[in-house]
Amino acid sequence: MFDNAFPVTRRQFGAALGSTVLASSAAEASEAVQEAQEAPWNGPATVKKLYLCNNGGEGWPHPDVDAQKSIAGIEGEMAVLEEQNRNRVRFLKGDLLRPDNDIEAWINGLPDVDAILAFNLSTGIDTIFPPIIQSGIPTLLYARPYAGHSWSSFASWPRQGKKADVLATSEYGDLQQYMPIFRTIYHMRKSKVLLVRQSDDRKELAAAFQKQFGTTIQPLSYEQLKAAYDSVDVRKAEQAAQEFIKGAVKILEPKPAQVTDALRFYFAVLDILKREKANAITIDCLGGFARGQLPAYPCVAWSKLNDQGMYGVCESDLYSTMTQLLVTSYCGKPGFVSDPVFDTSRNELIHAHCVAATAMQGIGAPTSPYIIRSHAEDKQGVSMQVLMPTGQTVTLGKFADARNFMVSTAEVIENVDHPSACRTKIRTHVSDARKMLEQYAGSLHRVAFYGDYVKAIESMGRLMGFQVTREM
Repeated sequence: MFDNAFPVTRRQFGAALGSTVLASSAAEASEAVQEAQEAPWNGPATVKKLYLCNNGGEGWPHPDVDAQKSIAGIEGEMAVLEEQNRNRVRFLKGDLLRPDNDIEAWINGLPDVDAILAFNLSTGIDTIFPPIIQSGIPTLLYARPYAGHSWSSFASWPRQGKKADVLATSEYGDLQQYMPIFRTIYHMRKSKVLLVRQSDDRKELAAAFQKQFGTTIQPLSYEQLKAAYDSVDVRKAEQAAQEFIKGAVKILEPKPAQVTDALRFYFAVLDILKREKANAITIDCLGGFARGQLPAYPCVAWSKLNDQGMYGVCESDLYSTMTQLLVTSYCGKPGFVSDPVFDTSRNELIHAHCVAATAMQGIGAPTSPYIIRSHAEDKQGVSMQVLMPTGQTVTLGKFADARNFMVSTAEVIENVDHPSACRTKIRTHVSDARKMLEQYAGSLHRVAFYGDYVKAIESMGRLMGFQVTREM
């Protein structure tokens, strides 16, 4: 079983939104929670069950295999699994296919499904798989002992970049680990990312991610952001700013008016996300602020979105945005996009950034304390220095492109309070900093998630068609 595997459930998402949205009234908060619960990306995956058996005659497990009897036994186990994962999956009625059936017609007749869960009941069925795999629908084969040899050919599909995985076991409970993965597939298909950038140089990358995962990536202009900002009630932002300051350990550089601007920007983004029916946004914030196109830095807004199970990512970084969509939807914990700092003499990496969620241990879980700071690189606006949990394992990862993902783990030693670099900094110990440095690729950022999700990400890679490389 993968470690700490749980999705962002509707209840978790709604509770987190209700507690962090800083709404101006109880009624507004209640409405926001209801909208979050009904969001298209926040439902269970639809998984089609499929049973495969030969046309009769010789073969494993024996010549006179009773397909209907086998199916009845499996159906009972699947009913229990579905009941345990009502927020994650919805199984569709299982179909029985044999080699002499019209497989292409069956595929073309499928409703909109997120994945196929296949069960081999005998040998002599391998000709059924190629058209199913070629359809691009993520397919998991559950191979019971003595049911056949399909696992031996099926295992090669992921190495060819196909969306497929195989589980060979007598324990139906081993399927439990794939339920949050099915939901992640659904979540990424239904999510919508707003990309704010002056140029369109991310167009090909956005198209590649959309093709691979089904995620909608839509451009948004700085002018649209500014118009939304101008329409926010200043008194509402002032009230939220007072609450935000009251919740901080302390406030250092920013003036109260700057904090109000930061919260006003947060409400503007919420309005845009609601209007565009989106759950993620990434902005070229450094360039936009320097050019005077942003009325405030988005650091506080991004922290709050990430605490709620939505996604705010800096520097128009689609790689890190898609990484957060993948891992947060699986584990229920926000990501921390960072600039890694190597210290090979101590086998350590310091991860630093001015955007940090406070709910790093789980959406709806107790939050970490924070200090209100300015943005470190230009000492402008408002950011947060979050004092993150220590003594825990974190997973570091990022998409290098739509078909390749890099991953490693580290142990968080301490928070670093140092005037250099970004505001939030965690010192981590790694197994081989030199090795990671020598093969470092995929641009600067890495995204940290509390917990060890390496094996889960590798399974997601097989089912979702991307290659996973361990960096250490």
